[in-house]
Amino acid sequence: MSKLSLIAKLTINEGANAEFEAALADLIAASATEDGLEVYAANADTGDAQTYWFYEIYTDDQALAVHGKGDEMKAAMGALGPFMAARPEIMMCRPVVAKGVEL
Repeated sequence: MSKLSLIAKLTINEGANAEFEAALADLIAASATEDGLEVYAANADTGDAQTYWFYEIYTDDQALAVHGKGDEMKAAMGALGPFMAARPEIMMCRPVVAKGVEL
């Protein structure tokens, strides 16, 4: 099986950055409970203060299928909802080459 990657664009409400980033820290901490989730990185867009990008790598499609289903992750993901200005935009990918990640 090959690994899967995901890139998600999150657009938040104006002025909610500090609270959103605190909720992101909780989300990243909760991600430690997910087997098969190898990379889970949140990034602030340098050109748009309301945009954040997630980059994720999963060992396989089964790991992606269970993502967010555990109680800790459900709670952490739910805490992001009040800050969201739009639904996340998600792009599914297949990692080809990377530094620092075994593919």
